[in-house]
Amino acid sequence: MTRAWTLPLMLMLCGSAVATGLILRNEPGSGVAFLLVFVMLAVVNSPLVFPRSIDAVEARRRSSVDGRPVVYWRPGCTYCLRLRVRLGRGAHRLHWVDIWRDPAGAAAVRAANEGNETVPTVVVAGRPYTNPDPAWVREQLSTTP
Repeated sequence: MTRAWTLPLMLMLCGSAVATGLILRNEPGSGVAFLLVFVMLAVVNSPLVFPRSIDAVEARRRSSVDGRPVVYWRPGCTYCLRLRVRLGRGAHRLHWVDIWRDPAGAAAVRAANEGNETVPTVVVAGRPYTNPDPAWVREQLSTTP
């Protein structure tokens, strides 16, 4: 679990250090602005932006019942963030698996990507697609009940 929060915590610490330096140099406006930018970067790269993750076994089970795609992702992945943002509210209809929290999810991604943990990997009807176009994923959501 700490691995998922490493980048956001580092962004917060670095932003706080630089902002403190700017404030101590009598540049409070710049310090606050710098801190806000780093806080925003930390939030965007944290697991908070994504729907709640479930484990791979549960995601496969739910997908077999409702036909919705499974998305394997990890925090800090810009392509995962792109997919999440472009899906908008529809992202909550997918089953999300954080491969850093679930070893079975990481193994599923490696099996689909020749041993690499390339994310996002979206599984639709049992077939994996690596880094698919968000518009295509949205289409897959519209065809599921």
